[in-house]
Amino acid sequence: MNERERDMEVKEDVVIVGAGIAGLATALALKRVGVRALVLEKSDGLRATGAALGLFPNAWTALEALGVAHKLTSIYAPFTKSGDGPTTVHRRALLEALAEELPIDTIRFSSKPISIETHTEEGSSITILRMEDGTIIKAKVLVGCDGVHSMVAQWLGLKAPVHSGRSAVRGLAVFPQGHGLNHEVQQFLDLGIRAGYAPLNDKELYWFVVFKSSPKDEEMIGKPELILKEVIDNFAKHCPQIFLEVVRHSDLSTVTWAPLMFRLPWALIFGQACKGNITVAGDAMHPMTPDLGQGGCAALEDAVVLGRNIGNSLRNGKILSGEVAGALERYVKERRWRAAGLISGSFLSGWVQQGGWLMKFFRDMIFYRFIFSRIVNVIRYDCGKLPSVLDSDTKVD
Repeated sequence: MNERERDMEVKEDVVIVGAGIAGLATALALKRVGVRALVLEKSDGLRATGAALGLFPNAWTALEALGVAHKLTSIYAPFTKSGDGPTTVHRRALLEALAEELPIDTIRFSSKPISIETHTEEGSSITILRMEDGTIIKAKVLVGCDGVHSMVAQWLGLKAPVHSGRSAVRGLAVFPQGHGLNHEVQQFLDLGIRAGYAPLNDKELYWFVVFKSSPKDEEMIGKPELILKEVIDNFAKHCPQIFLEVVRHSDLSTVTWAPLMFRLPWALIFGQACKGNITVAGDAMHPMTPDLGQGGCAALEDAVVLGRNIGNSLRNGKILSGEVAGALERYVKERRWRAAGLISGSFLSGWVQQGGWLMKFFRDMIFYRFIFSRIVNVIRYDCGKLPSVLDSDTKVD
């Protein structure tokens, strides 16, 4: 290493790639157990792609463990009194609730890794991240929370996600004078189409349309006006007029069109989700279709489980580098089958809802009667709590 490279070298204890839900929640979980982390985000600010998401009971359990649930429950109301259903929240509000709990220098924006290397330094495993701006970051622990097309997952050797054969359009509708609709989720099914909306508050609704992919996928991405026209004139033309009215009130900046990707469950079960001091969380580990609304929920679970396993490895306020690999292995062991089940349940739930008359018969007479109730039990999952460790400047030795 020459003198210029040494000047651009940065040493960190824990580095998290990606400042999405998984990345920020993982950083917060580590902070709660006394371990500091640096979060690298390639964008120049918090990303709110997707506009909104539904948080089910398992997500609220995780948010309680992270100590931020109260920030959101004071703003957003659940759809059912029993608490078994989702609560739809702005994605940005969730990201900000997590980010506000982190030290101001935790997130480094406009920071994109371009390569990952590992070596041993003074008897400890070190990960070297080479950044796009030429900076070299040495990390004692690396957690990839960098999304569906994760660079860290690729380095670990996890098989790439596959296309589900379906795509989704999502958006946020705004009614300045109030939408006047009941606070309840509405869903509409047509041949090969599933659409719906969920109020966020008195003036905003989150809406979606899921459909079989077409050659238009690539040409539509990033063109909100054309996307809305396609939804109104084609995909949702048989939906009730109220849904079309919701779509017409969309904030164009929130409208997205994207293929639905997922990792084959057996690729996760038999794949390598950690190696030494490197692992993945969130969509980087278990991308799934949105049919059970569990993508963000599972990412929050990941954060708590990872934080708990690392926290339980602390000795005298420190975590020894020799125990990092064991902590990550326990985390992956705990998450692997859970995540594979969510992937499978999500895919199956979406598959049965979009098909012809034979699929409709299977869905109504078999799936909903005997299978679906077992699948939705996933929303009652308890990811556990974090160890009671006071915040500190704990270092990884």
